Amino acid sequence: QVQLVQSGGGLVQAGGPLRLSCIASGSIGTMNSLNWSRQAPGKQRELVASIGSGGETYFADAVRGRFTLSRDNAKNTAYLEMNSLKPEDTAVYYCSLQRPGLPPYWGQGTQVTVSS
Repeated sequence: QVQLVQSGGGLVQAGGPLRLSCIASGSIGTMNSLNWSRQAPGKQRELVASIGSGGETYFADAVRGRFTLSRDNAKNTAYLEMNSLKPEDTAVYYCSLQRPGLPPYWGQGTQVTVSS
């Protein structure tokens, strides 16, 4: 019932910014929390950031102070603003919409490559 479409990935130089978008379509119902995670080759998927239904945010230690979260409920869009990017940030980034007691909806992922 819900589809998440991501955009904004690409190649960026170290130190530069990049903004990822996650657009939801379908009947999402009430506002839910949205997570951003990433997975690099050979590594486990890790939670990067999360914004809760009340606007509360969480950031992983590796990105805290560099990444910013926001969402536009009218447009059903969430954003991950990434600044001061490092080569270690290179990964496939995913958004996921959390549902209480159920598996989340997942975006298709978008590749972010940070060159040194």
